[in-house]
Amino acid sequence: MTPALDLTRREFLREAALLTVVASANALPTSQAQDMFVQTVLGPIPASKLGVTLVHEHVMCDFIGAAQTNRHRWEVEAVVKRMLPVLIQVKERGVTGFIDCTPAYIGRDPRVLKQLAQQTGLHIVTNTGYYGGADDKFVPKHAYSATPDQLADLWVEDVAHGIEDTGVKPGFIKIGIDEIKGSADRLSPIDEKLVRASARASRRTNLAVTCHTGGGPAGLTATKIFIEERADPARFIVAHSDGHGLPINRAVAALGAWVSFDGIGRQPLESHLKLVHVMTEKHASRLLLSQDSGWYWVGQQNGGEVRNFNYMIDVFLPALHNSGISEATIRKLMVENPANAFAIRFHR
Repeated sequence: MTPALDLTRREFLREAALLTVVASANALPTSQAQDMFVQTVLGPIPASKLGVTLVHEHVMCDFIGAAQTNRHRWEVEAVVKRMLPVLIQVKERGVTGFIDCTPAYIGRDPRVLKQLAQQTGLHIVTNTGYYGGADDKFVPKHAYSATPDQLADLWVEDVAHGIEDTGVKPGFIKIGIDEIKGSADRLSPIDEKLVRASARASRRTNLAVTCHTGGGPAGLTATKIFIEERADPARFIVAHSDGHGLPINRAVAALGAWVSFDGIGRQPLESHLKLVHVMTEKHASRLLLSQDSGWYWVGQQNGGEVRNFNYMIDVFLPALHNSGISEATIRKLMVENPANAFAIRFHR
């Protein structure tokens, strides 16, 4: 961190913008928090305890493809050793909630996440689901012949009994889609199946669904399919919305789904500041922020170059506050909205 950026962060804390957010992070309105929990890799916690949260990050990724990836490709201890200091840094900055969006067949390993949660005190949340997009190289072979209900059954099984042999339960569903080239308002058959399966699993479990989108109107199309399946749009998070354009963002929010600007730090600062200003005018309660940062890259020496998770706290939130966004709105974006998005209602 450069001295200039460090000064900016200290000034921001002194002005109490983030300090207020962190100090009051445990409080959600009783009407929202009652009977609600977030499923972390260490077990359920009250949604009101999630705190300042990054909703779309990655600890580890393996991009070799579904047919070849397996646990033999990495050592848990090596991943933990590399990523532990990176997560400690962001915890020291006041972040307490960390949503790990690496799905199955791309390097999701609950064993790694559990050790990191134990050693950092972060509330780390993992997922179930399958990732389309990227020419569907991360979709396992069995998904093509399975029905949406059969896929939903597999994911609900993870929720009920834990992922594989780890006992760790997912706190949300992660899927991925892309638009069909030349037909921007349609999804491929496998991607549409993943959306429908996620909707059916969400209806049965009340888990949120984070949907990777390749850009353009694919996220809006997926939102409409999710609603067509009679799932609650407030359980659907359209990831990478900062590349979709404001008309699509507004349409998604108007349907009741979440708009996730999770590429913070990947575009010029002013670009994201403008996006947040425009969206918070009418849709502050539908907006999530994160960075899509990380990660230990399986197959590269010592995990390759890891992009840390500090930009949000060190740079973006101070700039957001200095540009006129209130402390209350920052708290909504970083505390209240993540808790509401990932909260699960206890079944009575």
